[in-house]
Amino acid sequence: MDSLNRVSMVEKHLISMNLLKNYDNAAVILNKEENVSIMINEEDHIRLQVIYPGLKLKEAYEYASRLDDLIEERVNFAFDSKLGYLTSCPTNLGTGIRASVMMHLPGLTLTKSINDLISTVNQVGMTIRGIYGEGSNIMGNIYQISNQVSLGLSEEEIINNLVAVIKKIIDQEKRAREVILQTQPKELEDDMYRSLGILKYARLISASECLNLLSRVRMGVEMGIIKDVDIKKLNELLVNVQPASLQLIEGREIEARERDFIRAKILRESLK
Repeated sequence: MDSLNRVSMVEKHLISMNLLKNYDNAAVILNKEENVSIMINEEDHIRLQVIYPGLKLKEAYEYASRLDDLIEERVNFAFDSKLGYLTSCPTNLGTGIRASVMMHLPGLTLTKSINDLISTVNQVGMTIRGIYGEGSNIMGNIYQISNQVSLGLSEEEIINNLVAVIKKIIDQEKRAREVILQTQPKELEDDMYRSLGILKYARLISASECLNLLSRVRMGVEMGIIKDVDIKKLNELLVNVQPASLQLIEGREIEARERDFIRAKILRESLK
């Protein structure tokens, strides 16, 4: 694959940055729906990834487990009766499972409660990362919450613990949005519609600014304040405005300044 297609796969969460760095000695197997990927020679020799919408961690795990069983029929995995799977990366030792949930948390970010949340989550064996996982930045108020410990717990315990934490975070995010709505209703609505206006009419816009504006509009849609924007369209834009995906849509490599122009054009056409 050429570099644009490789980076676009990272933007779509189909492969990791680790696999991208090692592309000369790596491979990936995808299904047609692009919600299952098997990465070869990533951080570990084999990494199975299954992505489901919503909070369907158990369903995703069951699918991954079936794939795991099929591979294990042909491949001998390094396994110890006490330590579990002997992974290349020590932090994956044990079950070898990393359960993650992508969350949009503008309320907790705006009320400056996110740092307290990160501290609390770390204390219960979870971690919060950026939009593309470990080592990535927070963009568009999208956070990835994952288990940090894979040793000493069963797969079911890891998933159940994460689901319990996620439900508490959902409640906190709802409360944070209610506080903003009660204390600054006009300012909140103004910020959401200004963001929508920029996305609809801007002629130049960077990827980082675009993601932040999309976050505010998404918050408006989720809270029922903005009623004429489809959430599925926002999901598509979240990927299509990324540098590599944008260039693939255009069918050519493009300099950063022109990408800002084309990104604005895509947004205008999508949201008109």
